[in-house]
Amino acid sequence: MKDTTLCYIERDGSYLMMFRNKKKRDASAGKWIGVGGHVEYGETPEQCIEREVKEETGLTLTHYQRRAVIYFYSDTWEDERMYLYYADGFTGELSKVCEEGELKWIPIEDIGELSLWEGDRIFLKELIKGTPYFDLTLRYEGEKLESFELNL
Repeated sequence: MKDTTLCYIERDGSYLMMFRNKKKRDASAGKWIGVGGHVEYGETPEQCIEREVKEETGLTLTHYQRRAVIYFYSDTWEDERMYLYYADGFTGELSKVCEEGELKWIPIEDIGELSLWEGDRIFLKELIKGTPYFDLTLRYEGEKLESFELNL
C-alpha cells in the first residue's frame, strides 16, 4: 500500500484546486483535486505535504492540520492510504506553471460542479462542513465507486 498526501488550501472562501492534465499515466487525469503527492522513504506525512505544496504551488504552508486518513482500494490501481490536510495559512506567490496540472482558486460553493472522483465528493463534504477528523474507506472498480465507509 502506498502512502500519499492531499491538501486543500483555503483563501477567501475558495480552495486551491488542480486540474490534472499534464502527466501521461495519471489515475486522476481529467479530474480536479487538491495538491499533494507520494510520501518518500523516511519522510513523515507532514514533511511530505509541506514539500509537495511548495513544489507544486510555490506556497509555503504556515498553518495546516491533518483532517482525515482515507483508504483507497481499487481493482485497477495500487491500494493507497492518503493523509488529508486542510490549510488556511501560507506565504509566497502561487506558481504560474505546475508540472502536474492547472492550478486555480475555486469558490467552495462551485466545487461540486467540477469533474471530481465520487469518493472526493464524500471527503470534501466533510472537509467543508468542518468535521474535525474522520476516517474514510473507498472501494473502486475502475472509476466507479462501489462502496464507502465513513467513520466520524
